Amino acid sequence: MKGLDHFKSLQISDLKVNMLKIFKTLLLALIPVSLVAIYSYREKAILLMLVGVVSAVASEALFQYVFKRKYTFKDGGAVVTGLLLALSVSPSTPLPLLAGASAVAIILGKQVYGGFPKNIFNPALLGRLFIVYLFPTAMQPWLSPVDMVSTSTPLRVLRETGEASTSILNLFLGNVGGSIGEISALAVLLGAGYLIHKKFANYRIPVGILSVVFVFSLLVGQNPFFHLFAGSLMFASFFMATDPATAPKTDQGKWVYGISIGVVVMVIRLWGWVPEGTTFAILGMNYLVPFINTEVERFKANKTKKDVKVAA
Repeated sequence: MKGLDHFKSLQISDLKVNMLKIFKTLLLALIPVSLVAIYSYREKAILLMLVGVVSAVASEALFQYVFKRKYTFKDGGAVVTGLLLALSVSPSTPLPLLAGASAVAIILGKQVYGGFPKNIFNPALLGRLFIVYLFPTAMQPWLSPVDMVSTSTPLRVLRETGEASTSILNLFLGNVGGSIGEISALAVLLGAGYLIHKKFANYRIPVGILSVVFVFSLLVGQNPFFHLFAGSLMFASFFMATDPATAPKTDQGKWVYGISIGVVVMVIRLWGWVPEGTTFAILGMNYLVPFINTEVERFKANKTKKDVKVAA
């Protein structure tokens, strides 16, 4: 089996055998956004990525040592989680807090469930939620790329003024304030294209998310490209929502999952208490994945029974 597009037919044992290949591919796909982060935020980005990765690997090794479990940190999974978390935070995030969030991501988001692919929540997003909920001002001030002066994120400006004033070109290229790995839609798409080409990300999930956001934006009279390129939507759609351990296993389930995430994102962005809803949307749908899997299988079984009756 080549890649995670075939996740529905892979057993847990198959995924364990392929983990090194899976995580290596993810790390290669994250090169474009990592390079943009380093160019935009210099040593701040480098330190955040190092701390995120080192804390994740150390937390995994320590947990497995204490509970006498097989060491798995060499497969690269902890490195991917730590890097994803670091790329999803502000350049102002305190390094000790990021280290703690990375430990939370690994231990509470992954190891307590038995490790990948038994976890039900995306670990990196769970770590980010830890920061957002318990330390809501820790990622402030948001900084502009290169010159690193205090600025507002495009979605914060939209929430405060009702105007999507940031140019689409700046959003696409990365000339805006935001989390260090999420500011450039172009860099995200380059990495995402590689993931999809290698069949390590199922296109149905991001297509479902982004299509709903596009249509929803049009219906409420806002620029759909602004909502597509602003915030963490593009990054999370391709690198978080497609996580094979926490996404549905059937093609039909993936469409339901992606479309639902898109709806929740837009509802939160337009009427919620925070300007960005991607983290909450994906984690919420992670929780419902077992239900989606069960209902899709039940629907398919009932359809098969009806087809058999008609044929008879």
